[in-house]
Amino acid sequence: MSSKSRYRLSDVVLDETIGRATPDVEHERAVAIFDLIEENSFEPLGHPGGPYRLHLSLLDSRLIFAIRSESGEDVATHILSLTPFRRIVKDYFLICESYYQAIRSATPSQIEAIDMGRRGIHNEGSQTLMDRLGGKIKLDFDTARRLFTLVCVLYWRG
Repeated sequence: MSSKSRYRLSDVVLDETIGRATPDVEHERAVAIFDLIEENSFEPLGHPGGPYRLHLSLLDSRLIFAIRSESGEDVATHILSLTPFRRIVKDYFLICESYYQAIRSATPSQIEAIDMGRRGIHNEGSQTLMDRLGGKIKLDFDTARRLFTLVCVLYWRG
């Protein structure tokens, strides 16, 4: 097994106790998890290698990353404050609402303009997530993007 394949997620679970979201949001969740499992780079620093299972949850305005090995042993739990994400997530929600409305009735150029804004805010959130996990978990930008989508889904549900 190459070192790259050892440092990856093989499973991602979102806390189901906070409820379900709209069909659009649930679709985003399913796509993000599928894409994340297909291709990711996830290295809890100081651990000899996975693959890993990640359980994401929210508790008291904190984001919980509970990492386990495939065999179920605890690897690490990281707790992040949601404060640095609040404005980004709020802006992302607003632009996503506009996007979902636009794909039903707007022109292709209007949809593209909204989607460019949506991607920009998403990139900002992804970079913030990478920064907050710095020194704890090493991940690439595409992995951070997919994880940020899941953070947003948790927020939407909560």
